[in-house]
Amino acid sequence: MSLTYELLASDHQARRGRITTPRGSIETPVFMPVGTRGAVIHLDQRDYSELEIEVVLGNTYHLMLRPGAETIDALGGIHAFTSWEGHMLTDSGGFQVMSLNDNVHVDDDGVTFASIYDGEKVRFTPEDAVLTQELLGADIQMALDVCPALPAAETDVIRAMERTHDWAARAKIAHQRNDQALFGIVQGGTDPALRSRSAKVLASLDFHGYGIGGLSVGETHAEMMPALLSAIAELPADRPRYLMGVGDPVRIVDAIGVGVDMFDCVLPTRLARHGTILTGEGKLNLKNAKHARDDQPLDPLNPMSNRFSRAYLRHLMQVKEPTAARIATLHNIWFLLDLVKQARTAIEEARYEAFRHQTMEIWA
Repeated sequence: MSLTYELLASDHQARRGRITTPRGSIETPVFMPVGTRGAVIHLDQRDYSELEIEVVLGNTYHLMLRPGAETIDALGGIHAFTSWEGHMLTDSGGFQVMSLNDNVHVDDDGVTFASIYDGEKVRFTPEDAVLTQELLGADIQMALDVCPALPAAETDVIRAMERTHDWAARAKIAHQRNDQALFGIVQGGTDPALRSRSAKVLASLDFHGYGIGGLSVGETHAEMMPALLSAIAELPADRPRYLMGVGDPVRIVDAIGVGVDMFDCVLPTRLARHGTILTGEGKLNLKNAKHARDDQPLDPLNPMSNRFSRAYLRHLMQVKEPTAARIATLHNIWFLLDLVKQARTAIEEARYEAFRHQTMEIWA
């Protein structure tokens, strides 16, 4: 197999593991920063190394349109193109197709949409998604799925789920690269019964790992957790479980507590650009006037930012100096990477529930 999962420790349902690929190993639980167009916003690959990022996520939708998968392949693949030798995962582009386009036509065979860059009509099938990601060359690729916006009518959720199942089976047949893992994606909205049904179908297809998509898209945390639990119950224990698009501390620690291994989200970079800082004491609004003469660091434990005062960074934010967003981005990503690192240690030491409660007291 191009990917294996080894369980190193557990504490009730929480798992501490290691994913191994031809490129190396990934310690889990893991948070994967999002490099949508080939770079995490405001950062470069030297920052990835300093942050000790294990996996960067690339966006298939954007990369296939600009600069194009064939161009990236001709330049040696996504690792050579971006000068990053660490692990990379590419999503299928399905979520972006649905969320970035007003006029999308989905049928049983695939999806038709207009490029957000030039309006050109694009036809995209499950087989196209596989081939495109094989050209991109990431270590892990995702099967094309249908991700309905929530809330949605039950009939729409079921139709999206069943198409996702059909497309997953087609992706499995189309996938050819032995050095690249392929993950299927569980759908089913917030209905636990549908999530269970979807996970059973995906598990029967024997993917290298499993994404859980279509959550954290507008539903409440209370609605998300039963659906997540139902999916996990049907997924094989010897494969990674990836909760897609989740980056807030509460959802991360709760999801780790029920057995999720992988997370990605644009949240830390988006918050950073708007002056919202993640700290060990909760969110900090850097634009707040009370920080104008505040000589404290954002968080004394965060090595990405603790040499700078809040007053200085607020000043940079106020005058729209890009350095502020860069430092805040480094800070927020380090915070989430450290959060999952702490979770790994807590699982190893059989005190995960205490760690979860401590995090919830700050963030819930």
